[in-house]
Amino acid sequence: MAHLLLVEDDELLRDGLCAQLMHAGHSVDAAGDGAQAQALLESTRLDGVVLDLGLPPVQGVAMDGIMVLRWIRQRLPHLPVLVLTARDDIDDRVAGLNAGADDYLTKPFDLAELLARLAAMLRRARMPAFDGTLPGDTPSAHRLRLDPQLPMGWLGEEAMELTHREWSLLGLLLRQIGQVVGREDVLAVWQTQAPEGGLGGAGAGSNALEVYVHRLRRKLQGSGLNIRNVRGLGYMLELQTP
Repeated sequence: MAHLLLVEDDELLRDGLCAQLMHAGHSVDAAGDGAQAQALLESTRLDGVVLDLGLPPVQGVAMDGIMVLRWIRQRLPHLPVLVLTARDDIDDRVAGLNAGADDYLTKPFDLAELLARLAAMLRRARMPAFDGTLPGDTPSAHRLRLDPQLPMGWLGEEAMELTHREWSLLGLLLRQIGQVVGREDVLAVWQTQAPEGGLGGAGAGSNALEVYVHRLRRKLQGSGLNIRNVRGLGYMLELQTP
């Protein structure tokens, strides 16, 4: 079904999980530390990663799972990663998700839940919003990709720094590329989001929206994409005319 990398330093658990994942129909490579994981990630085409956070140092140099996860997000931004760890504090969960995890499951865990979460993660990875497939099938549009769950984006292989509001606005425009997205639609989404950068919270209005559109236009410079103001209606993400 999928080619997975399991990164786990506990040899007994690693062997047992490999056997269970292969029994479920997956092919599995395994690594016991971050250096082994990086080597496999650089040399092997993978469909997903199951990653422990509590990895041992490599030759005296710290390389825990968070460091590996950030490295993956820089090199392989669209590779799905499920964190499997004993770190169950809410701060650890938030840190893992903010570092780029697609899902987070704590030990001890139920195998059926792990397999279900893994299947769901791999299924999401094939969705257009995740793999960069966009309406219009144009090279310029394909350069822009957004993570479906986290405020992360990429232009080609370059990461984009996005706030939550920039991410949600760009997501709306991207899903309807070539079509007008109404101001009210954007503001309705923002109603559920916390205040950001002093530009207002639930009551954020058109002035704040203009600021975020301006920011995104600057970040899209050179991409072949532009956000056009359709007077009286809203905004449209479109291909720039050469």
